[in-house]
Amino acid sequence: MSTPTREQVLAALATVIDPEIQRPITDLDMVHSVEIGEAGAVTVEILLTVPGCPLKDRLESDVKRALAELSGIGLVTVRMSSMNEEQRQALKTKLRGGRPEKAIAFADPASKTRVIAVASGKGGVGKSSVTANLALALADLGLAVGVLDADIQGFSMPRMLGVEGEPTQVDDAILPPVASGVKVFSMGMLVPPGQPVVWRGPVLHRAVQQFLTDVLWGDLDVLLIDLPPGTGDVPLSIAQLIPGSGLVVVTTPQPAAAEVAQRAGALALQTKQAILGVIENMSWFEAPDGSRVAVFGEGGGRQVADNLSTATGSEVPLLGQIPLDQALREGSDFGQPIVAADPDSAPAAVFRQVAAALAPAR
Repeated sequence: MSTPTREQVLAALATVIDPEIQRPITDLDMVHSVEIGEAGAVTVEILLTVPGCPLKDRLESDVKRALAELSGIGLVTVRMSSMNEEQRQALKTKLRGGRPEKAIAFADPASKTRVIAVASGKGGVGKSSVTANLALALADLGLAVGVLDADIQGFSMPRMLGVEGEPTQVDDAILPPVASGVKVFSMGMLVPPGQPVVWRGPVLHRAVQQFLTDVLWGDLDVLLIDLPPGTGDVPLSIAQLIPGSGLVVVTTPQPAAAEVAQRAGALALQTKQAILGVIENMSWFEAPDGSRVAVFGEGGGRQVADNLSTATGSEVPLLGQIPLDQALREGSDFGQPIVAADPDSAPAAVFRQVAAALAPAR
């Protein structure tokens, strides 16, 4: 049986995906050397992005598993070392697509990423759970999806998407954790549990800017931004920093919530953002006999969509109505969004419908 060639070894290594950056280790220049000896023995040196990478054992096992598939392979030895400063800088430049360090890639007119800011007029309407489930539904379509938790003082994405621990840093750059195939970053990953974030407007603006420049998002098809409720500093910062971003407004059916939600949508008229549509959450509760109980009233989502259509002079669609479901709430509490936990449920079907409507053309 013939010994595998260097080209065959590298082709096998190209199937190994870095668990943090979600790209092949060969693309990331992490394969430093390949030595092929007698009887098909192969020694591979892998460069870790940071010393003591917590996922190095997984990376080693993935490398060995990929090489074990080669015909004529013998003993596989994996050596781990770390990138030097020059190599890390080259990696950061590659992940930024060659752009300057402090540039916001999503603000570039040539960017192919659809940026969708998810807004609500008030808290408690389920905006963040909508964002989390919508992210998974978009990822299920085969899209590369990121979620930026821009609700800096009321962050909830780490819990909702089941992300634990701190993100990995490469010098001053941050690698966003991946949950269910979705890249996620939140202030909640940086502060101790229970500690409040007491910041005023200018500091909030700089934080959002850093989240967009210092986090290595890579090539995304969609970036969802979970905004804080209302029309304060952060929604204005997003509109300023990413002028091409679109807005999705989340409301509940009750008229009082719809009236406030409409103001959040009307902000887009001033910032010149496109309003992509309205999502009505908690639309009804389905009783055991199959009847629908309108716990929070009816018509709020349609009211917001119609009023924003009149204000903008173009149709703002009601993208979907999500039923009130205990499993949806429980999934958000325990890091198991219903799109993944119960894909056949009625709420999951609506999220897939909305995702299909918002997905960029490929």
